[in-house]
Amino acid sequence: MTDPTERLEQLSQRGQSLAEKYGNMFVDGFHTLALFAIGGTIVWSAIYAFIVMAGKGHATIEDILLLFIFLELGAMVGIYFKTNHMPVRFLIYVAITALTRMLIGAANLAHEGEAVDYHDLDVHLALVTGSILLLALAALVLRYASHKYPSKRPSVSDA
Repeated sequence: MTDPTERLEQLSQRGQSLAEKYGNMFVDGFHTLALFAIGGTIVWSAIYAFIVMAGKGHATIEDILLLFIFLELGAMVGIYFKTNHMPVRFLIYVAITALTRMLIGAANLAHEGEAVDYHDLDVHLALVTGSILLLALAALVLRYASHKYPSKRPSVSDA
């Protein structure tokens, strides 16, 4: 006959094992569902943006950059779905593209002759271009670090 404390320990370990097994299953299920929802939202938003562009009869450079943002976000979700590895560089690329889009929008305001405070515009343009430079340097550092110190898992983002 086994000691009651041993029996309780075995039951406790079995309970922990079951909780871990089902907990992991629920987390993985939620993870997959969330990735599909995010991916679907990206596709839905891209289609809507494309329909708006088609309705205008033309696409501006800002519109095209927006489609690139959707493309990068979709690629990032796809990579994350396949590898469970977040490609941080893709987030940086999205940020660079978004800032470039913002930069072009600000330059277009000044070009179209709208009432613009040029001092504020100069500061805005300097801040945005500085931000793009910092993000580009961050991408360079990440690229170098991933090449110099590769992770143990193969990464699609380094291809």
